Amino acid sequence: MRDLMSRAIRKWLVLAFIVIVADHLTKWWISSTLAYQESIPVLPFFSLVRVHNTGAAFSFLADAGGWQRWFFIAVGIAATVIIVRLLKRHAHHPRMAFALALVLGGALGNVLDRIALGHVVDFLYFHYRSFAWPAFNVADSAITVGAVLLVWDSLRGRSGASSAQ
Repeated sequence: MRDLMSRAIRKWLVLAFIVIVADHLTKWWISSTLAYQESIPVLPFFSLVRVHNTGAAFSFLADAGGWQRWFFIAVGIAATVIIVRLLKRHAHHPRMAFALALVLGGALGNVLDRIALGHVVDFLYFHYRSFAWPAFNVADSAITVGAVLLVWDSLRGRSGASSAQ
C-alpha cells in the first residue's frame, strides 16, 4: 500500500516539477531576450514585457524596503510543506491533487526566483486601452489555475477513486 501511495504522490510531484521547469525556461528566455522594462507587442491586447516584482501578487509590498523578500520566501517554504502534506493525504483525489501540484510548482518557481534574484520575473502583460492587468508569469498562472480548481473541487466534492473510500 505504501509503494502505491509513493507512486501516486510521485506523479503529482513530477507535475509540480514540470511547472517549475516551464516557469524558469520562460523566465530565462524573457531575461535573455528583453532588457529590463522592454516590451514587445504581440497582439493589440497582449505584450511580452520584462519586469521585476519584489512584492507579491499585483506588486503588493513591492516598496516595503527589502524585508518582504525573506517574508515571501518563508511563506513559500511554509506553503510547500503544507501542500506536500496535503498531496500525501489526497494523492488519489485527482482534481485536488492536480490543483495542489499546480500551486506547489508555481509557489516554488517564484520562491526560487526570490532566493536567486531577489525578485520575481514577470512578463505576460494583458492590456486594453486604459486598462492594464499587472504583468505575471507561468508560476502565477499555475497558482491561479490551481486555486480555482481547489475552489471548484471543494464546491463539487471529491472525484474518482476517493468516492469509494
